[in-house]
Amino acid sequence: MSVGLVAVSAVIASAAKQSRANAPRSRGGPWIAAPSARNHGWRSSGLAAVLLLALSAPAAAEEPSAGAGIIELPFKVKAMRGPGSEVSLAVSTSGILPIARPKPASADPKAPRAPAPDETEVAPVAVVWGDDGGAVLSLDGDAVKTTLIGAEAIEGLFASETPRGAVPGSRRALSGPLSAYLTGAVGGAGQAAGLTLRERQPLGTTSEPKAVPVATVTLAPGADQAFAARRPRIAILDGKAAVLVVTAGPGAASALALAEKDAGGAWTLAARTPPQAGATALSLAGVGDFSGKGRPQFVSIREPDAVGTLQLWSYAGGAFGLVAEAPGYAGPTADIDLAAVIPGEPGKAAALALPASDRTTLAIVSLDGGIVERARILLPGPAALGIAVLGRGERARVLVGLADGRLAVAGASAGAGVRP
Repeated sequence: MSVGLVAVSAVIASAAKQSRANAPRSRGGPWIAAPSARNHGWRSSGLAAVLLLALSAPAAAEEPSAGAGIIELPFKVKAMRGPGSEVSLAVSTSGILPIARPKPASADPKAPRAPAPDETEVAPVAVVWGDDGGAVLSLDGDAVKTTLIGAEAIEGLFASETPRGAVPGSRRALSGPLSAYLTGAVGGAGQAAGLTLRERQPLGTTSEPKAVPVATVTLAPGADQAFAARRPRIAILDGKAAVLVVTAGPGAASALALAEKDAGGAWTLAARTPPQAGATALSLAGVGDFSGKGRPQFVSIREPDAVGTLQLWSYAGGAFGLVAEAPGYAGPTADIDLAAVIPGEPGKAAALALPASDRTTLAIVSLDGGIVERARILLPGPAALGIAVLGRGERARVLVGLADGRLAVAGASAGAGVRP
């Protein structure tokens, strides 16, 4: 890393810390309102100018290796975040990268309403980092573009992932005015006693600066249960937000649970899957429109016999339904996103990318009514640090963090379709 890049990175870190120190505080979190794609200005205004100097490295070439390419980076990767994460939102909304934005809604009142942009459109970048640097990855046509940032800048980018009061090391889910995170650490396995939901309320017209009102509620998991150390996810069902979380117990069992508002507007744990036995709690691998019908479904991974089993769930009428399941995939993980949704083209079904059970091959899985593999791609090393997807459909690129700190990339349409 050059001296100039180190110097710029130090300024970025200092600016990030100063922004946090000067930001107004509230009882439920470190900021007056939970950050979103619209209110990431605390990062962008102070950091955009200096980040622009650091984000200037040319795209790295991909070297073919055993079915996947390697993106050459001047550091070993230790962590990564995909599109839609708070880190990618911070980068995408700062104005420092020339990222194409969704077209604004038509002014014609008779024009059809444009669909709400998904995370692929709002924050279409992945971010990786290690002890000696970081990088922002985006699509430039069909190629993956690499833009380097200093290691010191990363602190300012992911500091807000764990808000005040959250279980240490956990990450919150964020969608518009709603945020969800685990609170009240219990036991020695990183479990939590509560799921805290914070929702910004309309402020109304005012002539003076006022704090944005925030409604906060904490849900309990139930008797003899806890929330497992799994990142919550937010889905939109019938136009309303719902929160997906994993409950643990009683005993060696876990379940996927859904929180939504009841008829009176109160948040409640409305439904759970049947208890799933396993040595570790199941994990939520992805939320997506896997049928192409415009309604999200949920993919979980359980590990009953030291082999990960993929499960596809639907939700309707206040209850989960198991659509399909298949063994042979990497088992559950606590804080690493070892699976990623491949968004479909408009009106088309999404797919899922995740490692096979030995983590040496990457599976591209179709979930339209069942579980069918479209491809298996040999990786240059075991998948260990995470998976992220750039783009959508068959032109998407899948990034895989390998155990040795390298970053692999593969196309989402390679290989022939096989069944697990």
